[in-house]
Amino acid sequence: MDKNQLGVRYMQEGKWEEAAKAFNDAIAENPHDPIGFINFGNVLAAVHDSEKAEKFYQKAIALDENAAAAYYSLGNLYYSDEKFAEAKSLFETAMKKGLETADNFFMLGMALIQLEQIRFALPYLQRSVELNGEDAEARFQYGLCLAQQNLIDEAIVQFEKCLEKDPNHADAYYNLGVAWGFKEEPAKALELFTKALHVQPDHTLAGYAKKLMEQGG
Repeated sequence: MDKNQLGVRYMQEGKWEEAAKAFNDAIAENPHDPIGFINFGNVLAAVHDSEKAEKFYQKAIALDENAAAAYYSLGNLYYSDEKFAEAKSLFETAMKKGLETADNFFMLGMALIQLEQIRFALPYLQRSVELNGEDAEARFQYGLCLAQQNLIDEAIVQFEKCLEKDPNHADAYYNLGVAWGFKEEPAKALELFTKALHVQPDHTLAGYAKKLMEQGG
């Protein structure tokens, strides 16, 4: 097993110091390979050392301007720091460099949502769930986007698929309830608000909606 693979395994096990050592060895052995720098940056990002992580990603890009994974990782870093415009640009660059993964499409969609560009986020979230139908959160966010564009029937499908993958997704129950309420199905809506509260008793919006429904509002 090479040093990068070993480091990734350590990361998966949450052994950050061992992962950092493995990636440091990988960089020492192949100082012109961007992969080691990207991986080391990912360790630093995981332990919330954003400033150092950014330097490693930038070094990877300097070594290879087509290192798509470096743009994606740097985009994630900026997204976490709420630099959404910069993150969007980096996810777009990663895509142009060939990184057409479910995760990159999802994060590009999320960056656009944060920038209040819902209509532009839709196709990227759609592509994300096409590539990885098992991702409950991607289904949920895609459903939210559809609902915000008044595509209620399509949104219902995605919320239901989200709940198939994650039966404890309180926000999906709540938003599915809102969708059925919009379609003037109060009994279904009330049932779903109740399920949201069963999963998350302090879900404020579901609690308010349930109370409103029970009062005939």
